[in-house]
Amino acid sequence: MNGKTTPSVGRDVRPPGLNADEPTTLLTFLDYLREAVIGKTAGLSDEDARRPGVASGTSLLWLVRHLTAVELNWFVWAYRGADVEPWDDDAPSPGDETVAGSVAAYRAAIARANEVIAAAATDLDHPGVRPLRPDAEAPSMRWLLVHMIEETGRHAGHADILREQLDGSVGR
Repeated sequence: MNGKTTPSVGRDVRPPGLNADEPTTLLTFLDYLREAVIGKTAGLSDEDARRPGVASGTSLLWLVRHLTAVELNWFVWAYRGADVEPWDDDAPSPGDETVAGSVAAYRAAIARANEVIAAAATDLDHPGVRPLRPDAEAPSMRWLLVHMIEETGRHAGHADILREQLDGSVGR
């Protein structure tokens, strides 16, 4: 802890309480994690959000950019088969990147992904169009949803730590 006493960012949101069908439950948890990541950028300056918190260069805006690319890659490119611009994980965050612009791009990617998810919700076993590796099968929507819950959850944890390092804020 850096000694700062900044209160938690927002309220401490608990996982959703839900007893629904499988597609609804999976998407509800994914949306919960997406919002947790977005919430970690609330109230930060663009400069602070771009500031790397670890030696690898990971920042909150890098995480948002990465998750934007992952949403488009898995749901739009791999599952639907549409073309999307590739993203270079090794590229540094541009100096003019903003919280508002990054969050807007992430929300747009989420909206596109949710359209793909909604169209496939009646058959979670149906495979997508493209495998990510030549030696693999195209993933099913069930696999994609579970994977994206795992991926987004990991990065939500990273975002928790990065935000706490920036200003001492804790909580979901």
